[in-house]
Amino acid sequence: MDGKEEILELLRENARLSVEDISAMTKKTPDEVKKIIAELENEGVILKYAAIINPEKDEANKDKVVAEIEIQCQPEREHGFDALAERIYRFPQVKSLYLMSGGYDLKVIIEGDNLKEVAGFVSSKLSTLNGVRSTKTHFLLKKYKENDVLYVEDETDRREGVMA
Repeated sequence: MDGKEEILELLRENARLSVEDISAMTKKTPDEVKKIIAELENEGVILKYAAIINPEKDEANKDKVVAEIEIQCQPEREHGFDALAERIYRFPQVKSLYLMSGGYDLKVIIEGDNLKEVAGFVSSKLSTLNGVRSTKTHFLLKKYKENDVLYVEDETDRREGVMA
């Protein structure tokens, strides 16, 4: 693993590590670490540093409605799915957008204040876009795990029983 990969792996696990901590863990000088991180940021490898928030404990946003929408669409000549994807990801409600293989073409994750707002977005904004053939909306009910982070507290007693 080269220096960049090693530093990326450390930052993936904990983006709050200081340059000094990374330096000690990689046996590189703090200046080398700063230089590598700056290169990764300038090259667009590192796009953003963010906190992972437990939605159940975030009082200000715990009632937000999250929906996953499957979209079947018609690709455009010379642009494929990219032009439609660009129109979709520009909406502020869209949190994630993926090109998929299988039964549908695009997967969109959106967020709204309530069901009516999400339904209105799908019916008036998303489904009316030129190139969208059909949509199928799924509402997120509970997050258990995302990006290797568990959102549920493990309260199970894992001790083995003792037989007499």
